[in-house]
This record gives sequence, structure tokens and C-alpha cells, in this order.
Amino acid sequence: GFNVAAAVEIDPVHAAAHKYNFPGTTVVPHSVIGLAAREIRSLSVPPAHGVDVVFGGAPCQGFSLIGQRAFDDPRNALVMEFVRLVAELDARCFVFENVKGLTVGRHRGFLEELIETFEDLGYRIQLPWRVLNAAHYGVPQDRERLFLIGAKRGVDLPEYPSPTTRPAGTADGSLPPGPSCADALGDLPDADDYAELLDGDAVRTENWGIPSAFAKDLRCLDNDAWAFGHPRLWDSGELTASARTRHTEISRRRFSETVPGTVEPISRFFRLPRDGVSNTLRAGTDSARGAFTSPRPIHYERSRCVTVREMARLHGFPDWFRFHSTKWHGGRQIGNAVPPPLARAVAAQILRALGVSPSASSDILEPGSEFLLRMDMSQAARYWQIPVPIGRRDRKSGARKRKQEDIEADRLLAGGLHA
Repeated sequence: GFNVAAAVEIDPVHAAAHKYNFPGTTVVPHSVIGLAAREIRSLSVPPAHGVDVVFGGAPCQGFSLIGQRAFDDPRNALVMEFVRLVAELDARCFVFENVKGLTVGRHRGFLEELIETFEDLGYRIQLPWRVLNAAHYGVPQDRERLFLIGAKRGVDLPEYPSPTTRPAGTADGSLPPGPSCADALGDLPDADDYAELLDGDAVRTENWGIPSAFAKDLRCLDNDAWAFGHPRLWDSGELTASARTRHTEISRRRFSETVPGTVEPISRFFRLPRDGVSNTLRAGTDSARGAFTSPRPIHYERSRCVTVREMARLHGFPDWFRFHSTKWHGGRQIGNAVPPPLARAVAAQILRALGVSPSASSDILEPGSEFLLRMDMSQAARYWQIPVPIGRRDRKSGARKRKQEDIEADRLLAGGLHA
């Protein structure tokens, strides 16, 4: 129900994917460090004179419960940049999202300092802060994240959304069960049936199964599925974000022998339970930190890891939403994201506090050029006319292929598609 004035993202590859999906939204492909509120206002279309809410999640590696948690991790300084921008933009409300690790141990002191800083700047905080699990908001994934919600003094303080579902496969009868892994994935064609997906990420097919209510919504099979978003021009018969993984026969045998709901002992991959929920989908690391791909879970029925589209279904992304064509970038884009159904639940509370009644949109959007989903880091940086901010990962592209793609990137840039 919000009009997004501007979206800020330092990674040019991810910024390009966002531009593909939201062609009318201003994308600022820079770090927030030193980014002034006046610059955001001037770049946004129309100019953002009044900002209702700033929604952000600073990089969370320094707070993660996985690996070393250094209190003085320089990546955590971006949290204070978020605070600065909220104040400079004079936002009526803010939502700060981060990993659960920020709430425990010595990081708890950082969280308390963060709250005090907001209060000193004239913002009230909804306390106690809450860790929300996406599985309680209609998402087939066990994913806990901290949400900190605040509002300027004089503005009604938004409430946290009440849970609407219980995780599929659990016995608590006070709430209806949420969607299961089978509800999310059961209607999708098997990527292994298509040779085209060995070298690409999309194929047109008629082999769709009968969708669950959850899958029907993600496939946008009726008008209500668009909610308050803009309907998209897209091919609902195309299976996208489904590049295949070349597993060895040994791996496939191990996967097939793994009981759903348990961890395969060699790879340590989790096998999805048909009637339960996924484990937390993680993003892996960027090029500057080794370009490690986070493990994707094993399909509950098929002896392979899930595809990027299957990850997206487990996250609650609609099928019209596209990701970078590589599994590494696509997986990072999902693992770093707030699940859309949870984001919608939080945003609805902000709208309620602001006294806004959203209305459905009749404007049909056409996505951007598909080349925005295929750029490598250097091509994306040239497209945005910025220096390469992150180390490049390009293991497989040959020089000839990259030269042709560079020509295409230059063509797009010359055409002014980056806005």
C-alpha cells in the first residue's frame, strides 16, 4: 500500500534486479555512508518531500549467530547510518530489521544504545521489541528476525502484527496451520525435466500441477492476489529462476536416502519435510568474503537441492518476481530479503497507525529488460555508471560471451534505461 520513493542498494547486481522488478522506482546504487537525505529527495520521482516510513536492514554479518560476532565489526557502523537517514529524512515512522543475534549477549547492549539514540532524536520505540518468525505470518519457513518499530513523537506508534498462522506440522491449535513445503512447491514443474535449464534459468511449460491456496496466490491466478501492488505484465506459463544444479549420482543417492526433516550427514544439507516448514534460507557471502554459496535445502520429494524459484516460493515471493539468472546471486537476493507476507503484515500496521486506507492499483507495469538479470558485477557497475564496489565473481563466462554481454550493457546504458 506504499509508494516507494527510493530504494538504496550498494550491490549493482542486486540494484539491477530491483530495477527489473520495479521499473518505476528510483534505485540509488550507492552505499548509505555519506548519502544525504537531500540527495535521496532530489533523486526520487516524484520528489519525496514528506517521508512516511524508512524501512531498512543494515548488513547483519556482525550480529549473526553464525560465526564470529565481533562487537566492533565495521559493518555494524551501517546501523548508525540508518539512524542518521531516518532523522535527516524526518520520517514519521521507521522499521529496522536485523538478525536475532542482535538481541543476545554483548550485542544486546548495542541494541539498547540504538534505542536510546532514536529516543534522543525524538522517536518513540514500540517496546518490548519483538523477534518475529515468518512461519507465524503465512510463510513456510522457520525464520526469526528482530523488528524494531518507531514513530516520531506526536505520531501514533505502530503495533507489532499479531501472528496469523502456526508453523505447518506443529500441534498448537490456537492458530490455523500455515502453508507447508508441499503447499509451496507441489505445483511447480520439476526443473530436472528440462534440458534448457542446464544453461538457462527459464523455460515455458504446461506441466504445472494443481496449486494449493498458497501457490495459487503466488501464481497470481486471481485479481485478489495483487493486493495493493501494481499488476504486472508477465508470462504465467514460464518457469523462471530454475537453473538446474549438476549433482553427482553419489550426491543424489545420499539425498534420496535422507529422511525428510533431517540433515544429510555429509553435505549437512537439510531435507525439507513435506508437511512441515523449511529451515531458514540464508544468503551466503559476497565476493569480498569468499563468495560462498549458502546451502540450499534438499527437496522433500526429489533427490536434488531446491532451485532459486523453489527458494522464492518458500520465502513467499510471487512468481512474477524475477531474480538474477545465476543461482549464487539469486540465492543471495532471497536469503537477504524479508519474506513478503511478513513484510506485508508489518507494513499494514504502519498504515493503520498513519490512518491510511490503501487502495488497489489498476496501473499494469511492464518489467525492465531481462539483461538486467544477467549482468555480472562489472557490467552492472558500468550500467549504473559507478565503480565496482564489490569483488567480482565470474568463473564460467568466456571472454567472447562476456564481450557480447558488455556490448549489450553499453547498449542499455546508451538507451538511458537506468533512470
